[in-house]
Amino acid sequence: MKVTVDLGLCQDHGQCAIAAPEVFAINDEGRLEYDSTPSDELLEFVEEAADVCPVQAILIADR
Repeated sequence: MKVTVDLGLCQDHGQCAIAAPEVFAINDEGRLEYDSTPSDELLEFVEEAADVCPVQAILIADR
């Protein structure tokens, strides 16, 4: 899978990091970092992260 986050839309709420900590994290500066090509085994967690994003900034696509 390919994960993309619209960083212009993202407000760094961190809900994605709670839902899928293997893929999303808030760094020491309070900004989102993420793995754009996580294992397909994490799809369920990434979908949950996309669902809980308050601004719907997370997009998931096939590789």
